[in-house]
Amino acid sequence: MPQLNKGGKFVFGLSVVRDDLTIHIPPQAILEYNAIQDGKVIIFTGSKITGGFCVTTYSLLMDSKLRHILKECPMLKEYQLSEGEFIKYKGRKYAWLGIDSNGIIKLPQSTLEVLELQSGMELLSIRSSDIAFTMGAKGPLLEKAYNFRGEIERY
Repeated sequence: MPQLNKGGKFVFGLSVVRDDLTIHIPPQAILEYNAIQDGKVIIFTGSKITGGFCVTTYSLLMDSKLRHILKECPMLKEYQLSEGEFIKYKGRKYAWLGIDSNGIIKLPQSTLEVLELQSGMELLSIRSSDIAFTMGAKGPLLEKAYNFRGEIERY
């Protein structure tokens, strides 16, 4: 996993939104965040600068200072929303997705549209915090990745 610049964010790799709307999450991100444990992940909209979405798990969210998100959004907590259906909470949108044992998620078309993503786009998998990692779609970190002289894995 490269660090794009000294003291900067670590990245796990680049993932392509495939024609079948699947995304392969880099294996190191899967391991570090134990993302396949429940067979589901919780996603939420990324920042205005990076776009894309952040990925976490029920366990990571419930064991964090952000547990109030699940407590105040019982439809999300109980997976009562349709897969990929967003619920708004304090300026962000949250949804859940299934994830298979190989770290592959499939985004419904409606989810893709809300996230302003499309088939063929590359997403940079970025270590954001101990709660979530980001699948960034734009911004300076993605530009640094494209100009990085070292090796960045593609998935």
